[in-house]
Parts: sequence; structure tokens; C-alpha cells
Amino acid sequence: MRIQKLELADTQAFSTFFLDYIHEKEILKPFYSLYPRIENFKTQIETKAQSFPQTNRNILTAVLLEQYKELKVSNATQHNIASLKSETTFTVTTGHQLNIFTGPLYFVYKIVTVLNACKKLKQQFPAYHFVPVYWMASEDHDYEEIKYFRAAGKKYIWETDQTGAVGRFNPKSIEKLFDQVAGDISVFKNAYSKNKTLSSAVRQYVNDLFGKEGLVVIDADAPELKKLLIPVMKADILDATPATLVNQTNQQLEKSGYHPQVNARDINFFYLKDSLRSRIEKRGEVFQVLDSKISFTVDQLVAQIENNPEEFSPNVILRPLYQELILPNLAYIGGPAELVYWLELKKVFDHFKQPFPILMPRNFALVVDAPTTRKMIKTGIDLKMYFAQKNFIFNHWTLQNSTQELTLGKEIEQATALFKNLQARATSIDPTLSQFVGAQAQRTAYALSRIEQKMLRAEKRKHAEKLQQIEAVKDALFPNGNLQERTDNLLNFYPADPSFIQHLLTHFDPFDFRFHTLSYE
Repeated sequence: MRIQKLELADTQAFSTFFLDYIHEKEILKPFYSLYPRIENFKTQIETKAQSFPQTNRNILTAVLLEQYKELKVSNATQHNIASLKSETTFTVTTGHQLNIFTGPLYFVYKIVTVLNACKKLKQQFPAYHFVPVYWMASEDHDYEEIKYFRAAGKKYIWETDQTGAVGRFNPKSIEKLFDQVAGDISVFKNAYSKNKTLSSAVRQYVNDLFGKEGLVVIDADAPELKKLLIPVMKADILDATPATLVNQTNQQLEKSGYHPQVNARDINFFYLKDSLRSRIEKRGEVFQVLDSKISFTVDQLVAQIENNPEEFSPNVILRPLYQELILPNLAYIGGPAELVYWLELKKVFDHFKQPFPILMPRNFALVVDAPTTRKMIKTGIDLKMYFAQKNFIFNHWTLQNSTQELTLGKEIEQATALFKNLQARATSIDPTLSQFVGAQAQRTAYALSRIEQKMLRAEKRKHAEKLQQIEAVKDALFPNGNLQERTDNLLNFYPADPSFIQHLLTHFDPFDFRFHTLSYE
């Protein structure tokens, strides 16, 4: 495989907010602690070591051993779980929804970034041990976002009428897709067929794909872990403390010219029980669970939190804090939208005296198969150009390869100068003529522009076959006009190339914040 890297800004695919963070803009520095530079991890290790108690390590290890007890676990993963009891062990974490068949490619890129980050950290700080963690968003209830994936140009959809936290769904009905999906999907067949919950199925196939690298998968929908979150539950539900802090931060961000990604509610917990995951709202002196007949008085709610904390599920505002409470975590690896909303949360971490993790962007990538690589070479167009809009690419190629002079820049410039002189002469005769001459100048400029467009269009028709080749490459690289990593699935590459994940592990650099393009020769 051949690798080429582009600056993220050159892809035209990322927000200014995210790029300003990557470029260490001074204005954003108050919203995080340490920039994701490998030497900064020494300070992060020292800070986390002082704040993460042994009790939490023991609870975490016990929960993970219970969650993994039915799986065949690699020696690397077994070692990593056991090592979490040690005060010299720390985690690097990424999180994602439980999309069927892994969902978009960037799910895989997130995990590869975490794995490689831990390897780099071990080289830099050999006295410590670093465990890569995948946090399953098992409590998320947005079934619409996880029910489909796209492979080989086709969209596959899982239909189910189950509700509530998706990690608790029974995956049995996914089997209806098995005969529709081409290629070897045995890793997914085994996982979905042998497990009674989506969480356990995802844990199995992620373990099968990445277990030999020592990846640890955690499902935070666990009573023992939720007990550690009780003080936060009370502060949020009873006092709206996080909402106040996030709103203050968002006001600061807006004054700095940034649009916050998420907004906090007065209560940032859902009530979670059986097939129900619904928001809690305070109405007068009563706490009502929406879309249900369940309600609590203050005393009842406090008792419920203390006795059954597993029935309370944090939303996007407090899930990050929950993660950092239960893991000896140093860094969170996420996509551009994720890292931007994490920047809203530092005041919340400070209030609860939790170290704010280093925020690392995941690796961003484009994989070009061999046929597309050959076609791209024939077009003679540079990779960077393919990130532009189609019509811009067509116009650029035509202007570069035509034997005709297709632009009227000189003529437009001459006409502009002519009318400027005419306007001055006419105005000296009668000031009321100025507006008339100006209007004629605009009409002439528009007419010349139209002539230029028609000349270019006519020239493009002469090169229709070549432009079709260019379009075929563009469509292959950007399915449905989107970045490949946000659209296509692992199955586009993995069945044909069982070493696909190993290629990613070899070529991705977790501390190189550029866009990686991997091309099959």
C-alpha cells in the first residue's frame, strides 16, 4: 500500500471550530487542559495517578472480568484487564454507537488510532502500561442511527420494533440480513447468532477483530460502575449544576465566535429501565419521567438514585464525566464533532475535581482500491483536487488540457476599464448619466461571463469521455458525495483483504493530524 497525507484544511471537510483546535488557536486554550502532543502525557499521567483511587480500579477490573467471562479472550486482552488494578496502568479510550456490522469505516479508524496511541505511549514512557479501550454506547436509545450500514454501494437495514437502550436489544432479527450481504461475514454471523443482547454481540465481534491487539471493550451499563456516578446524579438532577457550568462555557464560546455543538438541559440524565430510556423533567415539586407514568418526589428520587443507580443514564453532557470517573483514562480519541462538544465540558470536570482528558482526533482516512488507483493515475489529477466539488474538478481539468483560450479574463478587464473611462466622461457631461453607464457596464460583464461559460461548456462536451472517467473516480472515492469513511463499511475491504486492519495499524500515525490516504497498488 502507498500512503499519502493531506492537511485537514485541504480536504474542505472539517469545521473551522475543529481546525482551530487542531491548530492550537490561542482563543480555544481555556477550554482544555493539555494539547495532544506525546510529551504532554507525562503531566497527564501524574495528574490522573493522583485522582484515581485503587477502589475504582478494583471495581473496574471486576466488572470487566464479568463482562468477558463468556468470551475466548486473547492473552493480550487478559493481561490488559488484569493490569488495570496496577497504579502504573492507564487507558486511552474511544467510544462509538453500536452500529450494525461496525457501521461506517471511521469506527474502525477510531479503534486503530487508540491501539497505535497506546503503542506510541509505551515507547515514550516504558515505566507505565497503556490499555486501549472501546467504550460501547450501549445506553444510547437512537436506534435510527445504528440500524443500517452501506457496503458495495448497497444500504442494508435492520428492522426491529424494540425500544429503549440499544445495547439491551436482542440482535436475533439481524440474521435476516445474513443472506443479503456478500463476502465472508462469519465474524458477524457468529456474534449476532450467539448473543442475546446487542452489547454482548458487539463485544464479541470487536474482540474477534481487535482482541489480539489487546483492545478492551467496556459496557458502562453496569450497576457497580453506576454507583460511582451517584454524586454526579444528585448534583445534576437536584441542583442543575452541570447545566449552569456548560451554559457559562457556551456563552464564552459564542463570544469567541464559535457555535456550541450541544446544549445542556437542567437535568442531563435519562431514566433507564427495561425497554424505557426517557428524559427526566422537574415539574413543580415532582420529577416526571417523560413518555411514562413514572414520577418521583425529591425523597423518592434520592432513594432511587442511592438504591438503584443503574436506572439512571447520562446524556451526551455527562457521559464523558462518567467515563473519566470509572477509567484511569489519559486521553479521549474522537471525531471532529465529538472533540468540539468535549470543549464545552471543562468547567464540569473542574467542578467535580476530575482531570480533563487530552482530546485527540482519530485518524482520518481514504482507502483507494487498486482499480480506482489505476483510473486515478490515468486521469492525471492530483489526489487533493478530488476533494473539490465535481464541477470544479471538471472545469479545472478542461482549462488545463484544452488547446483553446477559454477564459475571458483579459476581455472582462478591458471592458471594465473602458466603462470606467466612459462613466467618468459621461458624468462630467451630466451626473445623472453615471448610473446609466454603470448599469451598462454590469450588463456587459454579465454577457461576457455568459459567453465564457458557454465556451467552457462546449469544450467540456468535446472531452466527455475523459470527464466521465474523472467522475467515476470521484464517485468511487466519495460515495453519495460524502467522505468514504463516513459512508462505506469495513466489508468493502476486509473480506477481500484479511490484512486490511493490519495495513491500517502499520500506516496510521495517531499523532499525525493529517488526512491519511492509503492506495492499493
